[in-house]
Amino acid sequence: MAFTLTLGSKAPDFNLIGTDGRRYSPADFKDAKVLVIVFACNHCPYVIGSEERIIRFHADYAPRGVALAAINSNETEQHPQDSFENMQKRVKEKGFKFPYLRDETQEVALAYGALRTPHFYVFDTDRRLRYTGRMDDNPRQPGQETTQELRDAVDAMLAGRTPRVSMTNPIGCNVKWRGKENHWMPPEACDLV
Repeated sequence: MAFTLTLGSKAPDFNLIGTDGRRYSPADFKDAKVLVIVFACNHCPYVIGSEERIIRFHADYAPRGVALAAINSNETEQHPQDSFENMQKRVKEKGFKFPYLRDETQEVALAYGALRTPHFYVFDTDRRLRYTGRMDDNPRQPGQETTQELRDAVDAMLAGRTPRVSMTNPIGCNVKWRGKENHWMPPEACDLV
């Protein structure tokens, strides 16, 4: 697996603008038992295929003290659909009830070692990383997943246990880095969607 935040690491700090006009940092979620950060975007078919599951996850776990924040770090010159304005439209269209944050400088994605969209990071009460990777084994095709690693990890943490599986390979499009070639996958899979 390529470099990403290592298990046990503290959540890197950030101060990012949300689609609601507020700025957010990890401190804004200090009362949460578990904090889930997901690197997402507007155009990746793997994120689009996971959106309803992410919305459902938030609805199921927010009442249990789990906070969720999504971060879009993609460059927008080649991917204008990931602009802040389009993020605001996406929130309205989909009815996100969790913060959707813009990482314009891409520094937060670098600090976390975000590899794909979607890529999940789950932090405990002390904001130490306890799970990182995918939500399940089929982000692109709703209803076709056969695992639920994200839910399993959060359930374990809420029960005071260490997740049985603490790291998986995220499945999705690569983060679209400014000034880099972003075509590691077939173009029809990500770059033209």
